[in-house]
Amino acid sequence: MAAQVEIEDQASVTELDNGEIFDPLPDDADSSSSGSTTILLREGNQEHDVIKTCFLSGLGPTLVNETTISSVRKKSTEGITTRAKFLAFRIFTEAMARKNGGDPNVKYGWYGGSREEIERVVSNGFSSREVNDGVREHGIGIHLVPSKYSLLAVAGTEPDEEGLRHLLLCRVLLGKTEQIVSGSKQSCPSSSEFDSGVDDLQSPRKYVVWSSAMNSCILPSYIVSFRSPRLRVISRGGSPVIRPSSPWVSFAALMSMLSKSMDASRMSLIMRTYDDFRKRKIQRDQLVRKMRQVAGDNLLAQIIKSHRDKYKNRV
Repeated sequence: MAAQVEIEDQASVTELDNGEIFDPLPDDADSSSSGSTTILLREGNQEHDVIKTCFLSGLGPTLVNETTISSVRKKSTEGITTRAKFLAFRIFTEAMARKNGGDPNVKYGWYGGSREEIERVVSNGFSSREVNDGVREHGIGIHLVPSKYSLLAVAGTEPDEEGLRHLLLCRVLLGKTEQIVSGSKQSCPSSSEFDSGVDDLQSPRKYVVWSSAMNSCILPSYIVSFRSPRLRVISRGGSPVIRPSSPWVSFAALMSMLSKSMDASRMSLIMRTYDDFRKRKIQRDQLVRKMRQVAGDNLLAQIIKSHRDKYKNRV
């Protein structure tokens, strides 16, 4: 096994083996004086390079050539509450090991979202807003992607105003897993024997952590911010299709620009509809219809044209 790299929370991230990050049992959290929620890891730092390699190796040869990593940050351990979360994760890990014959089954998993969503999770933990509703998916819970399959996690990202996408790398306490079929509405273990779910027992590409355990069994650890300016992600049946495209506007960026041009009541209506879309209560075309109805085609066309003009000026 490759040599371990100690990090600030006294957990460790190690070199890769077949695309996976080794994940030993975490130790007590140490303090930090950075004064920030996250700490920037610079090129050449071993943690940075391990995570960068893991992320890029999971994208495939075509997407690697289109992708540039902007930054890798790790969650700071400063603050009593943050240290308590690290300690709680260790306690749950030890308890899971005792329950399952010594193996807590701790992995690393990717979680994709908008910049705002990732920052919210890092600061406050997961909530009902991030729980997948199970439609076309494998159960109702928090869905993460194994560390060596970063391509699959890209489907959950949204470019921000600067064109950056963001992935959150988490330590995931899985315990004993059970297979959850596609489209299942299961929202908790089927029995006390199991702790979490996967889409495939032999070669999982999706980890499912039930909402009751989402903040005791998932520990947000690193944020990878990257840019793929000519790529558009379309999710079909839970699998991402990634194809080149002309510059386009993400929903998150569109909401930000709309808020500068619309009154509060109409913006509130659009935001509620957008929130339903993020929770997968409605489809993409329903959101688009509502935006066109409330904002009007002229305003939307002006915003998209302005965004594309700015993009052309940067290229």
